[in-house]
Amino acid sequence: MRAPSGDLVVGDAKTAAEGDSAEGKGLKVRAMLRARLGEDIYVSWFKALEFDSFDGKTVKVSVPVVFLRKWIESHYMEELLKCCKAEFKTAQQVSVSVRQPGSNAARSVGREVEPLKTAREAVAEPRAIGISEAVRMPAIRPVAGRTSVDGFEGSPLDPHHTFDNFVVGPANRMAHAGAIQVAETVLTDNPAFNPLYLYSSVGLGKTHLLQAIAWEVKRRAENAQVLYLTAERFRYQFVEALRAQDPLSFKEKFRSINILLIDDLEFMQGEKTEQEFDHIINALLDGGRQVVVASARHPAQIERLNERMRSRLQRGLVAEIGGFDHELRQRVLDQRIAEKRAADPGFELSREVVDILASRLTESGRELEGAVNRLYLTWQHMRAPITPDIAESVVRDLFQGVEPRRIKIEDILRIISRHFGVSKGDLLSQRRHRSVVWPRQIGMYLAKQLTHRSLPEIGRRFGNRDHTTVLHAIRKIETVIAGDAGLRDEIDELKKLISH
Repeated sequence: MRAPSGDLVVGDAKTAAEGDSAEGKGLKVRAMLRARLGEDIYVSWFKALEFDSFDGKTVKVSVPVVFLRKWIESHYMEELLKCCKAEFKTAQQVSVSVRQPGSNAARSVGREVEPLKTAREAVAEPRAIGISEAVRMPAIRPVAGRTSVDGFEGSPLDPHHTFDNFVVGPANRMAHAGAIQVAETVLTDNPAFNPLYLYSSVGLGKTHLLQAIAWEVKRRAENAQVLYLTAERFRYQFVEALRAQDPLSFKEKFRSINILLIDDLEFMQGEKTEQEFDHIINALLDGGRQVVVASARHPAQIERLNERMRSRLQRGLVAEIGGFDHELRQRVLDQRIAEKRAADPGFELSREVVDILASRLTESGRELEGAVNRLYLTWQHMRAPITPDIAESVVRDLFQGVEPRRIKIEDILRIISRHFGVSKGDLLSQRRHRSVVWPRQIGMYLAKQLTHRSLPEIGRRFGNRDHTTVLHAIRKIETVIAGDAGLRDEIDELKKLISH
């Protein structure tokens, strides 16, 4: 059937039956593109292209995603127009649009597209899970929900945040080991570490480990009284109790608890909230109940904590999760890819693509997971291999947001501690022994050289010191460097280690 004004609508059975159909011309254009550009380029960029219509002047084609349209328009429009003119004799231009899922175009020009299943259908459909033994999936996956104690609802738990899919490496091995031991021993007569305090920058796995502990304890003992709360939810629940003039009921919620997990401690704000938090944590620890805390900062660097609470939080195990190295980033990507492949065995990313992502996305595990999610969605639309060009196109905005690594004072403290053999606690303490003071002064000097922090901020991050102390340290190191070539070399080496 001919469309108005002589249009030939590709994919219409009656039109296809007419002599030299638009469908037939579309197939010929495809063949020419394949021959002129080669199999790899054709499969990567034109396999998902569909011919929608021709109005005598414009050949209208469509693709499933925006980036594919932009790439064709910027790289292959001339070749596409040449091939179209060879078959559509009066064609003057080609219009590329993004088609809607389920449109007729998705079934045109000689290929069938399997409809994408909904998430519910995909879960319901039995599949053979082609996943390596190195990636252990839980026999029964936790269902999203919340912990609760005596009707006191905790914060949401992500069913993916289990020990089975936490990727372990040098940066997080101690934190992971501590979390495992707490989960395994919390209900025994010999608990491992109490409290357990985990800290790191954003997106490196603190929340994952806290929730993994919650899932594991509940798996081992279904009736265990487990409560996972963000600091914000703790504050909200407490404020609600104050408004109801019933703060005692809030305290009572914690009496029967076996383990309390507090996330994002640095956001515990409000004088009354902080006091209540202190009382509850002290009561739990005094009663032998397990406490696990996660924060972006070491306890010594959280100004709102009083000295007693700071001391108690450091009594058990304080474990830092550091930045991921290249190998760990690759393994995180492999894990996330394997999880996608468990639900959809056809999905894969080449080692070249994985290496590009691991090299360019260095800030956090969330970036890596987000990149895999984007590429998986792209693959679902295209059902074609994800080439390095496609990968860079899909996650280009993530790459553009990656600036040279911003050095943090935590990085400086870590390297100084390792280089001079002193603990970070000593560097942040009030100790005045030369074995501590000298490394501390070098650290302050490097903080001024390598970061944009002000003197008061540097002083605060080095154990709440006055800015004049920082200024004195900087001037002293500058004076010694001027006449000591050995120290200059040592400082240069430290800068390289910190910047690496």
